Amino acid sequence: MSHSTVPRSRSEAKTPEKTPAAPGGEKQPGRSGKLRFGLRFRRDRTLLLMTVPAVLLVLVFNYIPILGNVVAFQDYDPYLSENGFVAILESPWIGFEQFERIFADAAFWHAVQNTFVFFFLQLVLYFPIPILLALLINSVVRPRVRAIAQAVMYLPHFFSWVLVVTVFMQIFGGAGIIAQTLRQHGYEGFDLMTNPELFKYLVTFETIWKDAGWGIIVFLAALSSVSNDLYEAAAMDGAGRWRRMWHITLPALRPVIALLLVLRVGDALTVGFEQFLLQRQAVGVDASDVLDTYVWWNGIRNQDFSYAAAAGLIKGVVGLALVLTANKVAHLMGEQGVYKK
Repeated sequence: MSHSTVPRSRSEAKTPEKTPAAPGGEKQPGRSGKLRFGLRFRRDRTLLLMTVPAVLLVLVFNYIPILGNVVAFQDYDPYLSENGFVAILESPWIGFEQFERIFADAAFWHAVQNTFVFFFLQLVLYFPIPILLALLINSVVRPRVRAIAQAVMYLPHFFSWVLVVTVFMQIFGGAGIIAQTLRQHGYEGFDLMTNPELFKYLVTFETIWKDAGWGIIVFLAALSSVSNDLYEAAAMDGAGRWRRMWHITLPALRPVIALLLVLRVGDALTVGFEQFLLQRQAVGVDASDVLDTYVWWNGIRNQDFSYAAAAGLIKGVVGLALVLTANKVAHLMGEQGVYKK
């Protein structure tokens, strides 16, 4: 004889469960509610305390210096006072005169043109390299081989640009290994380091050699979040290596690629400074002058600080516009970008 269970009463079945009280007498919200500020602060106070040094560094070195852009609208003279802030207050206001000088300067527009040429070359030749390297390393089965490959690729990132340029000079320079080997076998040598026409390709390959390995870190982190069950299920369904990469790996990398592409477009006017400054004398100003070296030459060497500040301000405004535009395009393509809608 089977025993039937006794049904719960209607009033008992509808009795909601009580939300446990939080320490200190405050009630915790339900699953759909939000925690109060006090609870969230006590819960995350350790993490917030850890972020204080980083926030202070950003404020001191990134946000407070923004106030110095006011000198772009002045005829700034740092010798008016020993205190830099007092010198800013005592410098005369000239409005948009510095910007008029910049827009009338042919050297400025030449630097802008060079900057965009280097940016497009780096976008086409450099940006895909970290993605391809991340896919290559992710396909390596043995962890030891993968670790060695990552270490070898990361290493050039920690070299200074002085060392990078020196290495390329010893290989591709007029007295480099390749030129000497060609002369020993009866051929004419070459000097790639002093060729203005090939300089844009030279600096692009220098950037690839130095930073491509470091750029794979973000992509490897995105690939590590992909479950192996997806690959196993796709393999059981008959999908080969290329189909698994196209339908599983690349969709996992798509949000990261969109984010980094937006940031790279926003940073289009910053293609490098030390790298170009070190090779400026070898190839000439026409081939190597970009916005960063243009600002440095006018602001530091010529001590025209207001003029350089105005050029830097233009660069910042254009960079912000490029970020917003690229982020809008990412939204239209269904990606989050830097921030949500």
